[in-house]
Amino acid sequence: MLQPGATRRTSNSGRQAPGVLGDPGVQAARERVEAAETELGLELRARLQPFQDRYDQAVAEGDADGLAGLCGGKHGRWGRICVLPDGHETSMEEPHWGRNSEGRPIAWVGSAPDDW
Repeated sequence: MLQPGATRRTSNSGRQAPGVLGDPGVQAARERVEAAETELGLELRARLQPFQDRYDQAVAEGDADGLAGLCGGKHGRWGRICVLPDGHETSMEEPHWGRNSEGRPIAWVGSAPDDW
């Protein structure tokens, strides 16, 4: 049974209904996750910044080979921003790492589905 104000999720998209996402508890949880991702991103910055620098250089130069071996990890909010090499989760034992749209370092575990 749906709670007042909630709507059913659609079967094709897999996304939650706006009524559920607007719940104060869900919003508070999202804020805690974002704060933790930002904090971890800042902690890892000194060690992982060279990967961001190589990514930025490859983008500026249009170096497809430099971009080809990057992680396909996708952040649910920011998209494909991981600048670490593919397989880093096991070879380097590092979470995904990159910059969000505001240019701040961010780290996260897991990957959003491609249809997100």
